[in-house]
Amino acid sequence: RNRTSPFPYGGHRFEFRAVGSTQNVSLVNTVLAAICAEAFKDFADQIEAGTKPQDVAAASLDAHWKVIFNGNGYDKAWPAEADARGMCRIDSGVEAINVLAEPKNLALFADLNIMDPLETLARRDVMLQHYSGIVQIEAACMVDMIVRQIIPAIHAVGIDTKALMDAVRAVKTKLHFIESQADDFTKAKGARELRLETMETCRAVCDSIEETCPASAWPIATYKHLLFLDCNQDAFGASTLSSEGSYSRARLGSSTPAI
Repeated sequence: RNRTSPFPYGGHRFEFRAVGSTQNVSLVNTVLAAICAEAFKDFADQIEAGTKPQDVAAASLDAHWKVIFNGNGYDKAWPAEADARGMCRIDSGVEAINVLAEPKNLALFADLNIMDPLETLARRDVMLQHYSGIVQIEAACMVDMIVRQIIPAIHAVGIDTKALMDAVRAVKTKLHFIESQADDFTKAKGARELRLETMETCRAVCDSIEETCPASAWPIATYKHLLFLDCNQDAFGASTLSSEGSYSRARLGSSTPAI
């Protein structure tokens, strides 16, 4: 069983393990069911035309053996191996969504009476709009946090803000570009670049400044605060720090009643 595969064989079944944590599985199941239905229809047509079932199965294995891979799917060498095998490879989720609009995929759903072309295109458009909309919200939130909280805080303690202001300006420029686009695919591609490139660069600048900023001046909760918030508080939020300043659990024998 290859847990690095997006489609591993589990002994008695195949599993599709590439669905995102927040993704609705309805369309995924529709696509998988359509793929299986088309394949079985092709098998049935050949068998009913007189071809032996064993020959149909053997020919299918010979044609598609290239998709079987028992190595490490996380290895950086695998994409190159997939290309060498002549497999379809799409590294971008945005590009994968747009593939729904290809004629062969429109025909797949239409021929099986699942969705007509307009219904398929509508689902493609909704997914692209959803992706770009989420990234726009995240980018706007990032800009707001930096401009209204981080920049004033670091400026107050004498840390140079130019690099961070330049990084925020780049995020805002890319965000305005996305907002100005009418085509959903163009907008989604821009959102992907914003999320995976421009915003990552901005975060790197922010992280480097946080390393030099006094903890008392940093306005946003750190990972230590988020992960260990209850380590220095009792049930009512009162501090339980010892006189030496070390972290401790809630004091035993406290006069505060337990909840």
